[in-house]
Amino acid sequence: MEMIVADQLIMGLILNAGDAKQHAYLALQKAKEGLFDETSSELELADQALLEAHNLQTSYLAQEANGHKQDITGLFVHSQDHLMTTITEINLIREIIELRKEVCQKHI
Repeated sequence: MEMIVADQLIMGLILNAGDAKQHAYLALQKAKEGLFDETSSELELADQALLEAHNLQTSYLAQEANGHKQDITGLFVHSQDHLMTTITEINLIREIIELRKEVCQKHI
């Protein structure tokens, strides 16, 4: 297994979580505009970014499990917080989009 430098992991987590959040909010904007067909592509991009972040996180944990201990820095904690917040926001955005779809269908 290739060793991932902690700083690379941290920045990868932050960047991918940020990308995922951006795509989720773009999907929400599309839903607000009634463009529900376009929400799924943005949510798919959000899922891809989250998967990349999750893969980085898993690699880091595997390294630690294999005895390659890392110091837990403030920036690492921030990256984990950023990732978990993004996951929560995306889950809520998915629900909001579904509610908007239901409301739009009832008004047609």
